[in-house]
Amino acid sequence: MAAPVGPQVVRAGEGDVTGEPGLLDRFLIESAGSGGRLALVEHVLGPKVLAAPVHRHSREDEYTFVLSGTLGVVEEGVEITASSGDLVVKPRGRWHTFWNAGDDELRVLEIIVPGGIEAMFRRLAEPGGEYSPETLPALAAEYGGEVDFEATMPLVERHGLVF
Repeated sequence: MAAPVGPQVVRAGEGDVTGEPGLLDRFLIESAGSGGRLALVEHVLGPKVLAAPVHRHSREDEYTFVLSGTLGVVEEGVEITASSGDLVVKPRGRWHTFWNAGDDELRVLEIIVPGGIEAMFRRLAEPGGEYSPETLPALAAEYGGEVDFEATMPLVERHGLVF
């Protein structure tokens, strides 16, 4: 199939949305649509929601652009916050996670280079896709990732996060 001619527009409100209120993913560009070069996912998190346990991936770099709200990030044990207009760089191979550090909704664009791990986000949002310390490590490994629940729980307690 030939590539479309002219610009492509994903309009506001378009894009496939998965998840539930408090943790939604809107898929704007997926790996299959970019020749594997990148994926672009909008994450919408409710107040004090942790996006994922502390984890690292071996295949992708992530760039998180804050659209609105306050983003909390821990990367290799260093905690920072970022706000609207800020970009956070999370290179592959480094332990990290992020959460909504504010009292209002958080909206971020997650730029994933190369694409691919967004398929795991879809799997986690499927019925029965809930994860636990027993099931998530195997799923993450399928995508070249690892999770660290021992590092996650103190972060959850320290910031009063929903997880």
